[in-house]
Amino acid sequence: MRKMIPTEQNPNRDGRPILIVLHQEGSSPGRVGQLLVEKGYRLDIRRPVLGQPLPTTLEDHAGAVVFGGPMSANDPDDFIKKEIDWIDVPLREKRPYLGICLGAQMLVHHLGGKVQSNADGSTEIGWYPLDPTEKGRLLMHWPKMVYHFHREGFELPRGADLLAEGDAYPNQAFRYDGNAWGLQFHAELTRVMMHRWVVHGAHRFILPNAQQGREHLEGRMLFDAPLKAWLTEFLDIVFEGKTAKATSSIALRA
Repeated sequence: MRKMIPTEQNPNRDGRPILIVLHQEGSSPGRVGQLLVEKGYRLDIRRPVLGQPLPTTLEDHAGAVVFGGPMSANDPDDFIKKEIDWIDVPLREKRPYLGICLGAQMLVHHLGGKVQSNADGSTEIGWYPLDPTEKGRLLMHWPKMVYHFHREGFELPRGADLLAEGDAYPNQAFRYDGNAWGLQFHAELTRVMMHRWVVHGAHRFILPNAQQGREHLEGRMLFDAPLKAWLTEFLDIVFEGKTAKATSSIALRA
């Protein structure tokens, strides 16, 4: 059964929940889920990999967040193909859609773009610099370092606005048609989640360009506070259409 997380107050819109799509039985929406609940939203959590269906319309939802996972948007599994096809629902209905890592790659795949690894096999596993584009800087202030855990990147879909760039994988954040957003990096990890990823993902630290576990944890102490501050404002922009606060520049430059 899908899981609904309630909240005591819901001043946002008319009380409709945000659809949360996860890709493993033990996955969590992490900090994204925590912040959305703090902002007054309920969460409608579904896991298509376990056979839980996605809604045929988002009329009863305030938007959707599709998270990451160990699978690829190129995998032949039926649930992957169905989920990629389902993205037509938020696009057609002009509902807020946020794709994180795999969720962004699924959006790119749906829009006809390629999802693939670098030819040299390089990864982004750990903390790496983020460089906002001009359109990104006009939207809001961005953190200087962000957390990654992926071996594939994506093309910028035709008609999308690139908001932030990276070194190993240039396309890091984009906006499509006003309502759909894609992020290659992870801002949703709580401390517990990061420790779990470092333990269970340690076998990937030998991959090209990957950082060692201690660097993941040390980077969190240095870079997590501005990343969380950014995420708080970013969720307001995605789901409320708010503009970033001018005061954010102080927090994010710290």
